[in-house]
Amino acid sequence: MNTELFKEGMKRLKAEISERQTEQFMKYSKLLVEWNEKMNLTAVTDPDGIAVKHFLDSVLPLYAIDFSKCKTLADIGTGAGFPGLPMKIMHPEFELTLVDSLNKRINFLNEVKDALELKNVTCIHARAEELGRDTDYRGRFDAVVSRAVANMTVLCEYCMPFVAVGGMFVALKAENSADELDSSRAMIKTLGGEVEDKLSAPLPMSDITRELIVIRKVSETPKRFPRRADKIKKSASGKA
Repeated sequence: MNTELFKEGMKRLKAEISERQTEQFMKYSKLLVEWNEKMNLTAVTDPDGIAVKHFLDSVLPLYAIDFSKCKTLADIGTGAGFPGLPMKIMHPEFELTLVDSLNKRINFLNEVKDALELKNVTCIHARAEELGRDTDYRGRFDAVVSRAVANMTVLCEYCMPFVAVGGMFVALKAENSADELDSSRAMIKTLGGEVEDKLSAPLPMSDITRELIVIRKVSETPKRFPRRADKIKKSASGKA
């Protein structure tokens, strides 16, 4: 990780970061590069890229959206831990649950959690559409985040069942996501959500603009959701 680049980016976000937190990000970066040599975690492994495209990008929602009422946070389809783990480093009080369908990634996340001495982090090997039906996790979280590449209609069906009524789902999307959002509005409503905000947040130390879509959970998700993965994908493509 390019530490100076990262620190300057945090300064531009007006984020206060301690030496301990900076060290945690450095350890995380080191483990990411080491593990990536034996398994494919990410295509971005250069020091600048890790600092900006992983770490600054992951913490960006904290400085654009009000997470003050969030105690329980879930990151669905977390991959190498983004955005959930950087958010946890900056807000150690979060009770974080990381969900990914690949067990190798979960092994990596557990090692990072232990190396960074992070408390109240649970790493779960599961498919979102199956875990979303589990009463231990359904409707449990104050906030759910996802940086997964699925379109909004699919992403909402995977993520909204985890959100408690009154809580929020925050999707980290690429620029120009308006059409994608519009096509997902009917599904968002069906799942018990309403679009609260769509923010364009410049990513410090880059020419990238991240779009953050905030969906408020206003009623329970109907029991028939989430459906099986094949049904979700067919529905999103207009074939079902």
